[in-house]
Amino acid sequence: MTSEQITNTGSVMANHGSIQTPAQTQLRQDGSSNGGPSERKRDLRWRPAMLHPASLRVLLPWLTSIIGIASALCLVIAWFPSTVWNTPIVSSDAPAHYYFIRRLLDEGLGAALHLWPHNSFYPPLFHVCAYFVIRIAALFGVQCSIYAAFNITWIIASGVIFPSGMLVLCRYFLQRWNRGNPISRISQASSTPESSSVSESSNVSNQQVSSAVNRQYNATFDATFDATFVLQNLIGLFVPVLAVSSVCHPYGLLNAGPLIAFGFATSLLPFLIAATLRLFDAIAAREHIVKWLVITAIAGVVCLVAHPRIAFTYALILVPFIVLRLPWKLILGAFIAMCVGAVAFVALMLTSFKSDRWANPASWFHSHQPSKNLWESISFCFTDGLDGFPAILFALLLIAGTVAAFVCAFRRAAVRSSDSLSAAVSTVAPVFSADADALVSDAAVSLVSASDLPAASCSDAADVSLSAPSEPSRPCRNDRLRDVIALTAAFLLVTLVYVCTVTLVGALPNIISAPWYRDENRIMTMLPLVALPLLVIGVNALSECVSACAASASFVPSASSFSAKNSASSVPSLSSASAVSSVKNVSFASNWIGPIAAFLVIAILAVSAQLVCPSRTAARDAIIAHSSLNQSDPNEQLTEQKITVLRKVMERTGSQATIISDPLNGSMYAETLFNASMLYPIINARTDVPSVPFGKVETAFASGDGQQVLGTVCPLTDAPEYFLTMGDQAQSLQSFPYRAQYDSFHNEELIDAYVDGGTLVKVADYSQYGQGWALYRFGCAD
Repeated sequence: MTSEQITNTGSVMANHGSIQTPAQTQLRQDGSSNGGPSERKRDLRWRPAMLHPASLRVLLPWLTSIIGIASALCLVIAWFPSTVWNTPIVSSDAPAHYYFIRRLLDEGLGAALHLWPHNSFYPPLFHVCAYFVIRIAALFGVQCSIYAAFNITWIIASGVIFPSGMLVLCRYFLQRWNRGNPISRISQASSTPESSSVSESSNVSNQQVSSAVNRQYNATFDATFDATFVLQNLIGLFVPVLAVSSVCHPYGLLNAGPLIAFGFATSLLPFLIAATLRLFDAIAAREHIVKWLVITAIAGVVCLVAHPRIAFTYALILVPFIVLRLPWKLILGAFIAMCVGAVAFVALMLTSFKSDRWANPASWFHSHQPSKNLWESISFCFTDGLDGFPAILFALLLIAGTVAAFVCAFRRAAVRSSDSLSAAVSTVAPVFSADADALVSDAAVSLVSASDLPAASCSDAADVSLSAPSEPSRPCRNDRLRDVIALTAAFLLVTLVYVCTVTLVGALPNIISAPWYRDENRIMTMLPLVALPLLVIGVNALSECVSACAASASFVPSASSFSAKNSASSVPSLSSASAVSSVKNVSFASNWIGPIAAFLVIAILAVSAQLVCPSRTAARDAIIAHSSLNQSDPNEQLTEQKITVLRKVMERTGSQATIISDPLNGSMYAETLFNASMLYPIINARTDVPSVPFGKVETAFASGDGQQVLGTVCPLTDAPEYFLTMGDQAQSLQSFPYRAQYDSFHNEELIDAYVDGGTLVKVADYSQYGQGWALYRFGCAD
């Protein structure tokens, strides 16, 4: 500069109230028009209340949650077979669940603790809910059948409770992943006393430039935060839909048995897992521990009342989180508790089920046959049980997203270490500059470089140490890395159990899968619990990586242009304005490209999973076939002929008389179809339990001794006792391991002998419906 220019510049600095350069005047005018108090007031005055950021921040999560859960409910209702609203599902476990609901209606809620026919405990929560559905409908004058109450409870559990729980669980991980933002720390740092003191040492024009850049940079931060927030909610919009897209749960269990109680517990389990993880957070932060301990305990009791065996699924999924997120003393305590529970379970099995194969694990589940080869079982896990194109897309997103999550988590650790080192250096040797041009130029370059942080660093502010210099060494936890490792480990554990169940044979696979009865249907319910959270975390990480690439591509020319302008300009405000322009150019690419791509991919996955779903359709068709009365085999559990016979039997005996029959011929359905009093209302009345009539009646009937039969049967009730024959056992129940105990009930020679001896008296002949079908009355003196 010449001496005259220096003098003029000094005049500008000393008399900034009256003398302005044209560029400074324009910048002040722009700053006033864009960010002045009066203008901000006008913006707030004219902005609709519903579009206020605070309102959107509250309403958007609720809105997306309601839409997502409502969509999931509609999908479940659309899938549900219409044939089972008036007729039962004809399968192995279905009669027991119908009977439990009937018993609650007959005896009240007091029967909830002893629902079995021999008065032992069975998890009652599902049946209690169905009971309340019937009672609530009655308050409005609506008569709700047991089958309708059963279906409504299942639909609520599967279409509302389960997708809601998965949404809570996935949003928990998303919030931890996206917690904070690096730019927020930079923005905060710019307003610290240290930065203020540096700013005060500059001239007024530099303060105006810095203010303009900060305003633009804060706008960039707001856009970044909004992009992350919107992505969380858009992903949350599709989580409930994806939760009910797989045949793994809830559809498979309705067809398998149906395994209603276990399925109900599985639908509740995401809430318990989320509450437990919140408890781990509270323990790490040493605050609100009692609150989350109580919530977790309540959720645990509810799940155990739904089905105690869900504890094995819970423990399997939580093991990696326990190891990675708890202090070593609590880890040791948790594993001691698991060992105690395992010993108790083994003791229960040894005392409840008598067998000579306990010492030979290879002989357990001797009738089990592998259903898939190794590739099929592994691919089923990685596709979450989806079909076709959705399965391929799910697997690709799961694998690529997991890799991206690990990359982002490790880069976060690197950024954290770098920022911690920078903070430590800044406390020892703060940098001062006397040259105003250099100060403004360096500040602008720093701000523009920082604009690339949220996308390029793949980190969140929870571990980026840009706080006050007084705490540069505060320890930070890499929550991202812990979560992705734990979720990946949980997924691999579930995959291991599934592969052992459906593919491998021998002692070790039997031991590993024994807690779930080596049942494929129970084990595959665990897949959505681990695959879906891992998927959404991975998609979020992929969004960050896409934004990072887009930001890098957009920023390179902007940075070079800024450097050229900065070197050619003698006015600081012009170079700083170029920095503002560079931030504007890069903000859209760095903030919205990734979320838009993530939204499109998740939307395609969710929609295509509803269009290509042969597995779900096959499960629905199987249930329709099971509930159909038009069976080609006349000995199946329920046919038109058997429904007619059971109705005629009830017209003759009434609801008080006890009816004995082989339950495997379908007679057990008379309990809930016509309110009959069947001695065997389910296929397994447990003959090995003392002080119950089931085993005694079977033994007496098989003895051929009429007096023993009458001495055993007649004291059962004060009402008459009847015996019903309806052919052989159904082919669909041949897998029942204890079916031979009922062989005497369809032994025609033995029945004829009892008729000849007067032990049985035929009171109705139904041979026109089936050979040998008839109703007999026991010859008791009543």
